Amino acid sequence: MSAGTIVGLVIGLGCLVAGAEFLVKGAAAIATRLGVQPVVIGLTVVAFGTSAPELAVSVASSISGNSDVAFGNVAGSNIANILLILGASAVVGGLAVSQRIVRIDVPLLVGVSIVALLMSLDNRIGRVDGVLLFSGVIAYTWWLIRASRRETAAVSQEYAVAIESVEGAVGERPILVQISLVVGGLVVLVIGSQLLVNSATDIAESLGVSDLVIGLTVVAIGTSLPELATSILAAFRGQRDIAVGNVVGSCLFNLMCVLGLTGIVSPDGVNVGDSSLRLDFPVMIAATIVLVPIMWNGFQIKRWEGLVLTAFYAAYLAYLVLAEGDSAAADVVAPAVLLAAPLVMMTFAVTGYQGWRRYTRSPGVSPAGDGPAVHR
Repeated sequence: MSAGTIVGLVIGLGCLVAGAEFLVKGAAAIATRLGVQPVVIGLTVVAFGTSAPELAVSVASSISGNSDVAFGNVAGSNIANILLILGASAVVGGLAVSQRIVRIDVPLLVGVSIVALLMSLDNRIGRVDGVLLFSGVIAYTWWLIRASRRETAAVSQEYAVAIESVEGAVGERPILVQISLVVGGLVVLVIGSQLLVNSATDIAESLGVSDLVIGLTVVAIGTSLPELATSILAAFRGQRDIAVGNVVGSCLFNLMCVLGLTGIVSPDGVNVGDSSLRLDFPVMIAATIVLVPIMWNGFQIKRWEGLVLTAFYAAYLAYLVLAEGDSAAADVVAPAVLLAAPLVMMTFAVTGYQGWRRYTRSPGVSPAGDGPAVHR
């Protein structure tokens, strides 16, 4: 592993973050001018913009023949989005969750995750699978925008302020400047993705680490940095809807657009190994399902729940690294997690059910019992 490889990795990650920043700033300002609803911008413009690195890396990886990196990037990014980014954002200050995300988007995310698993049972996401997934993201985006424009005629001033506080004060710039930010961001993303794929491949070969693990860890976390920065900053500044919408929308985008488009352009489809079917897919689906009871408990993600999510992500990473090195410690981590996971899931299920019961008895009151519910 040469110094040039490390430099390329650092520059690639920097380009991905910078490119996503330009892309999100320009796209968010344009969308605000078009009168798209707050939660929809979080689910689409902000989410899709911060997921652009995953798209660039996965497509570039598949074209170059490294489809293990492509799939590992998608699965690893979704796991990081839910356990690490949502968890860390909740630790910063707790997260508010709109009812539409709990009722529609999270169940949809669970369904799409299961569909992707079924498509992968033959160890491959083929071209037909990719077309079906990619068609899904087009239909989902069209439906979101249409529903939003029916519900409101314009974006509220409150959300316009939120966009400026999170993405920078770009709303008053000329439209050509905003379009230039989008185009420039895409160009920087392409450059960064190529540098990152090349560097990650060199590192995998020099350390004897599989492409899958590199995709699940280094590349997945690196391409999730835009989501991490946006969500934590949004939570810190009190714009918690953006943080949640960003993560849920990014996960949907990763599965339907990134995995779908990668399956379409890859000559032999996206390879899904048996190890991914045994570990990564189940972890991703379990992390997605646990969001349902967590969010039902007061339409929020509390600090202690965020701590639990981040702890499970740390355990997941520890197992990956230890298992790759054939360490005996992996045999200790795995049983500990398998023992703790059902207990935590049961706790979340009980608290979520209690919150749902409170809400059904008093639909106009927050399930936490602390005032009006958030209807969005």
